Amino acid sequence: MPAAAALKVMIVDDQLTMRTLVRNGLKSIGVEEIDEAVDGEDGLRQLLNKSVNLVISDYNMPKLDGLSLLRAVRAAPQLGKVGFIMLTGRADTDLVQRAAQFGVNNYLVKPFTVASLRQKIEEVYGALT
Repeated sequence: MPAAAALKVMIVDDQLTMRTLVRNGLKSIGVEEIDEAVDGEDGLRQLLNKSVNLVISDYNMPKLDGLSLLRAVRAAPQLGKVGFIMLTGRADTDLVQRAAQFGVNNYLVKPFTVASLRQKIEEVYGALT
């Protein structure tokens, strides 16, 4: 059972408002190390040069969308163990199946609550202490 404070999280979303909401939610559950990326390309570039445990990525972004970022993360040997939660406004079956194929760990559907954010993280890592 990891402590929330031990998690290193990267938020990848092209909307500042959403990044801020996720950051504030993470802080309220005890996560202290949080990085942000403005799109999938920026996120991948940062991920290849940083150590993180969890990526929370929007699905719909310019340049490199969430599915493409997920595929790139799963293809990079140094990122193989990174948890990946897809943040999306749409939870249609096709998207869910494709993301599952590429190794997504969980989904968080917008709008979300801090409780649902915590639940989705705990479904990946176990209870946060």
